[in-house]
Amino acid sequence: MIAQSGDGAAGRERDGTAVTRRSVIGGVVGAGLLEVLAFGSPFGGRATADGVPAGPDLDGVTGTVPPDPAAGRLLDEQAPLFTADAPRVYSRAQWKARAPKRPAKVLDRAPDHIVVHHTDTGNSTDYSVGHAFSLSRYIQNFHMDKRGWDDSGQQLTISRGGVVMEGRNRSLASIRSGDLAVGAQVLHNNEHTLGIENEGNYMRTAVPGRLWASLMEVCVWLCREYDLDPGEAIVGHRDYNETSCPGDVLYSRLPALRRAVADRLEGASAAPKPKGKPKGKPKGNPKAPPKPDGGQDYGNPNQYYQGDGDWPGLLNLNW
Repeated sequence: MIAQSGDGAAGRERDGTAVTRRSVIGGVVGAGLLEVLAFGSPFGGRATADGVPAGPDLDGVTGTVPPDPAAGRLLDEQAPLFTADAPRVYSRAQWKARAPKRPAKVLDRAPDHIVVHHTDTGNSTDYSVGHAFSLSRYIQNFHMDKRGWDDSGQQLTISRGGVVMEGRNRSLASIRSGDLAVGAQVLHNNEHTLGIENEGNYMRTAVPGRLWASLMEVCVWLCREYDLDPGEAIVGHRDYNETSCPGDVLYSRLPALRRAVADRLEGASAAPKPKGKPKGKPKGNPKAPPKPDGGQDYGNPNQYYQGDGDWPGLLNLNW
């Protein structure tokens, strides 16, 4: 999911080694790094609610997804659908995030683009809050422990059940104040974009209704907060980097997403007044070539997942 970070000057996130979304979320549906080590790699398997093998992944790797033993009765339930009028974003504290290695860099300006991603992981049928929280913990553990990054790379994550969660530290507070917590989700363009990770693989599979509804409402919320035009602001990861993300099916629906968000914005007469800050940076250049200095792009999509034997099946996480 992630190619570049705005964090400090140390760590793989900034030295150009094999750092990628492709290697990040690949089995995000696991319950966390310790559980992965204990139960075996969950990557590559199509996640199911009961943790049984789910068959071959796109690269022929199979795996199992251990259930989250911490998920109690409430976590087993579906969350109410997200709405822009009363945004419910589960915080890092709620999904029990670890402390980051260092605070995220926050810019005193709005992003100019909302980047839609997919995790390219199993299309889980577990729509519970507990599963969603496990997803966020796994992403963070993989980014920090396997890739040596400072924290999760994406600002927001949406599960297939439509659960919306804060990703990188300081993201939620920054959105509410019209600022940008710099993430690591689109190579060469992290300091003017905000990324949304959508759980699943959407090369051929339809997007679940709950995920689609939350994604649309999240984009409405972000366009209000940042005073963005959805017709220009909402883009796919492949508009910036050489990647199949967010999948052919989801990418083909982005025009419909832009229209739906625009209709919601126009129809909400009582919507809060946008309070976005001056963007202060020209819009990103899709397919922009790598920067010549090589020192400030923390991960190269051409160096993404190289086939680590202990983490198979990490497919499209090229952030």
